[in-house]
Amino acid sequence: MAVDFPVEIKNLRATMNSVREVTGLDSLRTQIADLEQQSAAPDLWDDPEHAQEVTSKLSRLQAEVRRVTGMDTRIGDLEALVELATEEDDAETREEAEKELTAVTKAVGELEVRTLMAGEYDERAAVVTIRSGAGGVDAADFAEMLMRMYLRWAERHDYPTKVMDTSYAEEAGLKSATFEVDVPYAYGHLSVEAGTHRLVRISPFDNQGRRQTSFAAVEVVPLIEQTDSIEIPDNELKIDVFRSSGPGGQSVNTTDSAVRMTHLPTGTVVSMQNEKSQIQNRAAALRVMQSRLLLLRREEEAAAKKELAGDIKASWGDQMRSYYLHPYQMVKDLRTEYEVGNTSRVFDGDIDGFIEAGVRWRRGQNN
Repeated sequence: MAVDFPVEIKNLRATMNSVREVTGLDSLRTQIADLEQQSAAPDLWDDPEHAQEVTSKLSRLQAEVRRVTGMDTRIGDLEALVELATEEDDAETREEAEKELTAVTKAVGELEVRTLMAGEYDERAAVVTIRSGAGGVDAADFAEMLMRMYLRWAERHDYPTKVMDTSYAEEAGLKSATFEVDVPYAYGHLSVEAGTHRLVRISPFDNQGRRQTSFAAVEVVPLIEQTDSIEIPDNELKIDVFRSSGPGGQSVNTTDSAVRMTHLPTGTVVSMQNEKSQIQNRAAALRVMQSRLLLLRREEEAAAKKELAGDIKASWGDQMRSYYLHPYQMVKDLRTEYEVGNTSRVFDGDIDGFIEAGVRWRRGQNN
């Protein structure tokens, strides 16, 4: 079936009009001008922390404007390519135009998804924690598979990540792991991944080759900022120190540098062991603790149940996505009905389709 280029390009322009309206380019340009003026101040780096905030925000806003205006340029170039193919009746140029239409449509869709992220913390970086659930050693292995999946997703997008804590299971895989994705809107994207994930496969750990169902829980919280003002009194924190350990429980550190921090009033526990010193691990643990308590405070004020980090059981009847490796290959999200047959690509980080479907589904739930 021939592609109706005029209709497709008209739809792209209509979507971009909505994107521009939500993005507020004029406001962004005003902010950029102000930040450029601040960054040109001769005493800017007298306060390195403030200077870093100014330059980082300037870079982010400039990239945002380029992303939108660059897409307008691509649509214009596509239109010119279509006109050339039509005028010269050139099949090769038309085929090139069809490929570019597919690419531009995907890119515009990604921009549109960004405009659907209007939650209070969607613009933040994210802290992701994965925990093995029901299913024994298969669940621990599944937790490690999910960890790799998310890190590969971040790598595909050139998003910086930092593994903050890993607790290895005895036989294989992970009991739990926590990592940070430090890029704007990481929380807006990854928050729809929070919940219980289920894996169905022939267990590589079962000598009889039986099918095994296992579960892992994914928790996502926004990274706190200094302006959030989450103060935790010292008498509300219990801090234990221990030696970092590697796979199979082996010691990888000869000093007590790892930190386990417990918030006594809520029972919230955070462990950190991947920094070089106890002081660094304490600072990292406190930051994640503040992020989790920030969510708890928001939920209490809204008189709502846990909806962001979630009360995730990681067991039967609670899953939001299933990964089938036997008797057939498929990954299916049970909320959005979005599914993919190529499980290898999914576990290699190709999860943008699930994230975009999740963001659209969440927006529909909130409307």
